[in-house]
Amino acid sequence: MPEPSLRPHSWATPDLQVLVDLFYPNPSELGQFEEVERGQVSEPSRTLLAHHSHMTVSIEDFHGCLVDVEVLRSQQSELHYSREIRLRRQSDGRIVMYGLVRLARQLLGEEVYQEIVAQREPLGRILIRHEVLRNVKLLSLWRVRTGPALLASVELPDLEECFGRTALIYCNGVPAVELVEIAVFP
Repeated sequence: MPEPSLRPHSWATPDLQVLVDLFYPNPSELGQFEEVERGQVSEPSRTLLAHHSHMTVSIEDFHGCLVDVEVLRSQQSELHYSREIRLRRQSDGRIVMYGLVRLARQLLGEEVYQEIVAQREPLGRILIRHEVLRNVKLLSLWRVRTGPALLASVELPDLEECFGRTALIYCNGVPAVELVEIAVFP
């Protein structure tokens, strides 16, 4: 697979701000985000984040087991469904990813949309199973200085720094899903 090309500041960063603002009126509660280049992301986070693939697939391959989604909060509007999530390994229940997701309701089809809002499976698994024509586009990589809300969400009170990404999922050629995905390691 070719390396993703990353040029910090080549993408508008308000997407990150918009997604964080959905659930955090004070973004510093979640953390402080600094856009970084691929080479500034330490392993194993680089392997998990610096690609144009579904995070569900990457996380499950890396950890060697399926993951379950846990929706912490969600909200719906006429145009969007948004949720704050974490993924837990099925093998031991350990949290391996935190995320913020916003999707355009009308771009996914009713059956797919209903499965997503049922909150029983990770988004990537649903899209793959329904063979939704999709393309994941990595936008930016981020160094994250953890805030109190992120620490509580990932259940790692001593975690000072981690890495994440912003990405878009294009469904049938149209940007349909915006993502903030943060990999966490105990």
